Amino acid sequence: MQGHNEKVSQLSQLASIHELMDSSDVRLLSYMLNHLTPADIAHQIESAPPKARRVLWDLIDKELEGQVIGELSEELSGEILKEMESHEVASLTEGLDPDDIADILQQLPEKVIPEVLQAMSAQDRLRVESILSYAEDTAGGLMNTDTITVRPDITIDVVLRYLRRHEELPNTTDSIFVVNREDSLLGILPLGKLLTSSPDITAREVMVARTEGIYADMPDSEVAHLFKKNDWVSAPVTNQENKLLGRITIDDVVDVMSDEADHSLLSLAGLSDEEGTFTSIGRTAPRRAVWLGINLMTAILASSVINIFEATIEKVVALAILMPIVASMGGVAGSQTLTVVIRGMALGQVGRSNLRWLLSKEFAVGALNGILWALVMGGVAAFWFKDPIIAVIISSAMAINLIVAALAGATLPVILKSCRIDPALAGTVALTTITDVVGFFSFLGLATIFYG
Repeated sequence: MQGHNEKVSQLSQLASIHELMDSSDVRLLSYMLNHLTPADIAHQIESAPPKARRVLWDLIDKELEGQVIGELSEELSGEILKEMESHEVASLTEGLDPDDIADILQQLPEKVIPEVLQAMSAQDRLRVESILSYAEDTAGGLMNTDTITVRPDITIDVVLRYLRRHEELPNTTDSIFVVNREDSLLGILPLGKLLTSSPDITAREVMVARTEGIYADMPDSEVAHLFKKNDWVSAPVTNQENKLLGRITIDDVVDVMSDEADHSLLSLAGLSDEEGTFTSIGRTAPRRAVWLGINLMTAILASSVINIFEATIEKVVALAILMPIVASMGGVAGSQTLTVVIRGMALGQVGRSNLRWLLSKEFAVGALNGILWALVMGGVAAFWFKDPIIAVIISSAMAINLIVAALAGATLPVILKSCRIDPALAGTVALTTITDVVGFFSFLGLATIFYG
């Protein structure tokens, strides 16, 4: 009940901030804003129109800026950081984890990064530089260098006394790492085992030998898959020689999963994943215009197919009425397959070994649905226009298009990925073009044969 009351109070406070944004009570707005969590402050800034965002940012206490900037979208945080001086960015990063600092620096112009690094302490600079040496979308770019390590030959009692010497453990610490004198990873010592084991036995006796690791150059999508598969809270990161470099924690992996979900959702509509709800008109319009232009060209291509059969359409007006149904059914069937395959690829489930089975399955599904709805539509067309020929034409065209749509939906993501094109971004446009062209061509082509 207490947790429910706190949640209601928090929601009320968020609503009050939204109302105060339109008022002149800046002091009260600042007070309420700075009593929220960094995540809620970031949410308020991102939910505000562009002009109000800068005002809200200026009201945040300096000691909260670093935490808030880490919660903002990459585009918005980049805009704010570009307006700051090097020493201001360095001050903002004080107290943050090295991986969070690296995320912030990667959004700055390259010529500014050395200036910010120079303003840091030597220890922080070395930690951040070790992360910056890896690409942002790899395990090395995600990792945090703040780890606790022990030798395999020391007793559990010594390990516990060593841990008590720390003022606090790094966030999300569920295990410590066992390494040799060359810092090569030998195993993992979960805190649960550490607390329940006899104090006289060695770390080697109770550690979990490392069976599946994360290399620094592993793509972040594969890291997320491993975390999900193994239910990890944290995991060590090593180089190819098995030397411990750092660790990745679940909070960083959740961010990767969230970013991938946003990317997939927006890409299916042909939108950039950098576009926010309140992104300015000047940024939004050009980004959307690109894919609208591509879609227009594919629509012209489909229309040119219709133009080929202009004479047939003039003879049989019913063709113009029924024609959109064939293309629409193919588009929906193809989108269903496309979505399932893209999701399977994202989860690492689709590969060369099972691609043939997948194509066979989608062909069978397309054929079954094609025959089913072709018979239904054939009956509707025969009753509607009192013409058995047009029923045969639309039934045949619909069956053809649904089968082609299923096969296209299954193969397009694989082909696009092999060409290093994002299937989520380009798949829908390509699929729509195929289903429209095949649908119109089969329908009007058969009509030309029967009515020619």
